[in-house]
Amino acid sequence: MATVSQRAYARHRGISLAAVQKAIKAGRIRTNADGKIDVEIADQEWERNTNYGASPATGEASVSGPSYAQSRAIREAYLARLAKIEYEERLGKLINRDEVQVAAFNKFRMFRDGMLNIPDRVAAVLAAETDTRKVHELLSVEIRKALNEFADGRNR
Repeated sequence: MATVSQRAYARHRGISLAAVQKAIKAGRIRTNADGKIDVEIADQEWERNTNYGASPATGEASVSGPSYAQSRAIREAYLARLAKIEYEERLGKLINRDEVQVAAFNKFRMFRDGMLNIPDRVAAVLAAETDTRKVHELLSVEIRKALNEFADGRNR
């Protein structure tokens, strides 16, 4: 039953003197009447009365989360990603999603309008035609023309 000073007990546990004094004040460990600490008893009390997941301010277990260093690393990684996106945007490798959607909408609307205009353009010719192969050929030419214009990006 060895008794030591508070400072020696702090060295024994590998903690600060303030941590030992705080544990004594909180009643987690006891001292003898002379202020010395019985190492064996204090070690048992320390383990029994210390909640390692507790917040020092509230004494309640805290929800574990990333440390400040981890949070900072995550933040820096996202900032680097944002910087890369901005860089590629300035180089012209990236374009605005909304602009692409508007351009695609306009292109497909023109394609739709071109396809819907085929009957108006060829109805009279087809009505006068009696040869089915000729009707098929006229329709094929008009449809192919509309598809090629769409593929080539030409506007009507």
